Amino acid sequence: MKEAKVIKTPNAPAAIGPYHQAIKVNGFLFCSGQIAIDPKSGKLVTENISQETKQVMENISALLKAESLGTSDIVKTTIFLKNMDNYAAVNEVYASYFQDENFPAREAVEVSRLPKNVNIEISIIASI
Repeated sequence: MKEAKVIKTPNAPAAIGPYHQAIKVNGFLFCSGQIAIDPKSGKLVTENISQETKQVMENISALLKAESLGTSDIVKTTIFLKNMDNYAAVNEVYASYFQDENFPAREAVEVSRLPKNVNIEISIIASI
């Protein structure tokens, strides 16, 4: 990796495998997929898809903040959903994290299973 910097913050869930929370390289921040783990308690937030999505976005925001960035710096998002029927509810929460419709490029795909059997995982790329 060229001049890569590992990003680690206690304000987002610790990695649960052989990867880092995020990597900064070549003017970009690549955040690993975030699931709805509350970093303070270590517990999953899965009451409903809206709360789960909010926790995921809070985890992403914490990783961005660790590098003095915000959601306006996100240029690409990938959303993995266990059930595409949750798409509208996810969009409502997701959109609330962006101002003035300054949305990044993104895709949303339905998958059969996610880590810890969560309903949503989101990864992002931000421009530094």
